[in-house]
Amino acid sequence: MQADLDDFLDHLRSERQVSAHTLDGYRRDLGKVLAHCEREELAAWHALDAARLRRLVAKLHLQGQSGRSLARLLSAVRGFYRYLLREGRCNHDPAAGLSPPKGERRLPHTLDADRAQQLLDGAVEDDFLARRDQAILELFYSSGLRLSELVGLDLERLDLAAGLVRVHGKGNKVRELPIGSQARQALEAWLPLRALARPADDALFVGRQGRRLSPRAVQLRVRQAGVRELGQHLHPHMLRHSFASHLLESSQDLRAVQELLGHADIATTQIYTHLDFQHLAAVYDQAHPRARRRKDETS
Repeated sequence: MQADLDDFLDHLRSERQVSAHTLDGYRRDLGKVLAHCEREELAAWHALDAARLRRLVAKLHLQGQSGRSLARLLSAVRGFYRYLLREGRCNHDPAAGLSPPKGERRLPHTLDADRAQQLLDGAVEDDFLARRDQAILELFYSSGLRLSELVGLDLERLDLAAGLVRVHGKGNKVRELPIGSQARQALEAWLPLRALARPADDALFVGRQGRRLSPRAVQLRVRQAGVRELGQHLHPHMLRHSFASHLLESSQDLRAVQELLGHADIATTQIYTHLDFQHLAAVYDQAHPRARRRKDETS
């Protein structure tokens, strides 16, 4: 069984050319499955059935492994058995039809509207970095872009006259997004300075040497802005989450927010309804006389 596992890992390394990080993940997860098979006294991979694999998943869950970790383990098992089936070493997949336990879904961190305004409404120096970074922050919050979408933006996808930007999202799906007036002004102030850098390509956001900004560079600049303006950690996805939650709070139009975010499944967007409820609950606690009374009684 170890020989089959080693062959599969070698296949991932040499033929699939997966990263070292991914390879280590497969090795750890399938190592757990192999140890379970040895405890069950199984002599070959074809002897592992769905019931035994389900017992392993349940045991790991009781030991504190998250639903996400167990989903990754089952994915590794499916990949391994696809390989065994193709090689004629097995005739079934014990992970077929198995689902990991549902874990508690974490709500994304957001800025409230006042904090977002504090971040964006400060004085901006009229220089290359300040104008560029302001345009980046405004565009993240105005249009809800993913980090990959922002760094991949080319100038030709920007239509400031119409207030639109065209982005290529996950699955190479294209969507057109509105640009708010403040973001438009920030971009108009940035573009003349961008031209002075003599960009190497059509990238909208570049460094002083004219090269397209990397995701890491954008993350760093956003984090620095968070520390400088808010005294807190800030990352690009927090601005995207803030865009979505503030828009949903105002419009109550879940489908529209789904389209703007580029979510394939509305269930992904529904997490923002929980954020909206948290806001409503906070308003209730502050404003309702019975809620205030309960709070006063417990203090």
